[in-house]
Parts: sequence; structure tokens; C-alpha cells
Amino acid sequence: MIITTTETLPNKTITESLGIARGSTVRARNVGRDIFASFKKLVGGEIEEYTKLQADSREQALSRMISDAEKLGANAIVNVRFMTSVITQGASEVLAYGTAVKTN
Repeated sequence: MIITTTETLPNKTITESLGIARGSTVRARNVGRDIFASFKKLVGGEIEEYTKLQADSREQALSRMISDAEKLGANAIVNVRFMTSVITQGASEVLAYGTAVKTN
């Protein structure tokens, strides 16, 4: 599966647009990470636990978007974007979306 944030693919021709491919996940922080993060906020610096949580969330959303595109019969996804929204305090959604296409 070819994935790009651009509208076109070098050396490829988009032959068919199949619709929007999307994948999302909702993640919540956990108490253990919050306690450690509270200490980290006192001294400053990157809160690695939250960075890892967000990275894992993006990867899961991306994987789900690819699965959605495959169900549509796509071999590429163009104009890929990510969006994050707060669902409730301590929980957020990460959404990956793009246009599922067929190329030659």
C-alpha cells in the first residue's frame, strides 16, 4: 500500500478514486503514566510516556485506515491527514484519513 500526504504519486497515474479511507482509535491515559508524568512536569522535559501513547495511537489509526482502504480495493492512499480530538478528560481520539485510490 502506497501512502502519501500529497495529491499525486510520482511515476504513477491515479486511475480511480474509491472514496475516503479512515481509521481511528480512542485512547485514555492510565494512572501509572499520570503519576510518573506529574513528577516529570515538576522538573521539565519531554513526557515520554505520553509521547509513546500518542505514537502508538497514530500507528493504530494508520493501520486501521490501510485496512479500510484495502476493503475498498485501493492500492494507494493520497492526501493522508491526522486529526486529534478530546473525547473526555484524559481520553482522546486519533483519526487518520485520506483518499483511497487505484493506480497503475
